[in-house]
Amino acid sequence: MNITAIPNFPARSPEPFSKVLTKSLLVLLLGVSITCINASFIHVFSKHQIFYLNPRYILFIHLVLNDMIQVMLSVILCVISYTIHKISFSICCFIILITLFATENTPLNVACMAIECYIAVCLPLRHSRICTIKNTLMLIGLIWVTSMSVVLPDLFVTLATRPLDFFHYKYVCNRVNAFSNPILVKKRNIIYSVFLVIVWFTIFYTYFRILFTARAASKSSKKARNTIILHGFQVLLYMAKYVGPQLQDVIQQHFLVNYFDSLFAFYIIVHVLPRSISPIIYGVRDENFRKYLKRNICK
Repeated sequence: MNITAIPNFPARSPEPFSKVLTKSLLVLLLGVSITCINASFIHVFSKHQIFYLNPRYILFIHLVLNDMIQVMLSVILCVISYTIHKISFSICCFIILITLFATENTPLNVACMAIECYIAVCLPLRHSRICTIKNTLMLIGLIWVTSMSVVLPDLFVTLATRPLDFFHYKYVCNRVNAFSNPILVKKRNIIYSVFLVIVWFTIFYTYFRILFTARAASKSSKKARNTIILHGFQVLLYMAKYVGPQLQDVIQQHFLVNYFDSLFAFYIIVHVLPRSISPIIYGVRDENFRKYLKRNICK
């Protein structure tokens, strides 16, 4: 299984210029829209003390920041694949590494948010002691260390095994071309399988524990239960990238006539749109964020 965080666009699309231009503009429009929405939440977060002194909102804004980074860089790579086609390894490597950090962070961040929600509902008396600002920042640091430990070996192995000429040429910028060593592919498959099990176990465990607690018909517990369901839906979208190559093979087999259109739709659905739902799930549904967002819009 060849896992990528960024779809493998062709080196040079055989599509007419008008279609390439339309797709590039659409991607840019979606990227700018999602970035502006996420930026508005970051702005609201930074302006009001009620948010950055609350562990739940800190985890949320960290998720939004990662989504924004992933969307921006993914859109840049998509536009590059349609326009200048190839870039130098150093630039490509930098973009892909930052994109991968943000991509790997998001499922782990969602799992941490589910745990915080579980503690708030099922262990309310211990919530203030466990979910402190210091512990939350340490948890975010652990998320980054974990992601870096997964991604950086790809770079180190590539630097150690590739000839010097490799770093001077220009390539179609995607993870397969940048980090193509078979050992790295096997390593990613094993690590992602472990992450997949851990994240889904966390989601299901917290959901059922909150579900049992919600039997008391508490309004807050029911809301937390619904939030965990949305957590699971969001993780499902994030995890779709793990079966990306298999889905691309299906597209190639069954949509050969419209292969490039189908590949583009796959990119939008799997890699762009999931990053737009965090503000809806956690921001718009939250009374405090909704209140301060309205104030900013009405100014």
